[in-house]
Amino acid sequence: MASSEGFPAVDAQKELNPGIDKDFQVDSVSSNVAATKEIEDQINEAKKLDERKRKEAVQSFKTALIVSGIVVAVAGAVFAIARKMRERNDA
Repeated sequence: MASSEGFPAVDAQKELNPGIDKDFQVDSVSSNVAATKEIEDQINEAKKLDERKRKEAVQSFKTALIVSGIVVAVAGAVFAIARKMRERNDA
C-alpha cells in the first residue's frame, strides 16, 4: 500500500516568504466564477436602477393626477359657492 512516491518537492524559501514570489498562479475557474458573478451583479444593479426610475415616474404621475384632481374639486366648489351666493343675493 505504501507508494514509492511522496509529496511533491516544495521550495521552502518560496513557501516561507510568499511576498517574494511575484509570479503566482491564478486559478482560472475561480477567476471565471468571480468575473461571472461581477457581471451578474452589474446586470442586477442596472435592472434595479431601471425599476426604481420607472417606479419614480409612475409615482410622480400619480401625484400630479391627485393634485390636479384636488385643484379641480376646489375650483368647482368655489364656483358652486359663488353661484349659491349670487342666487341668495338676487332673491
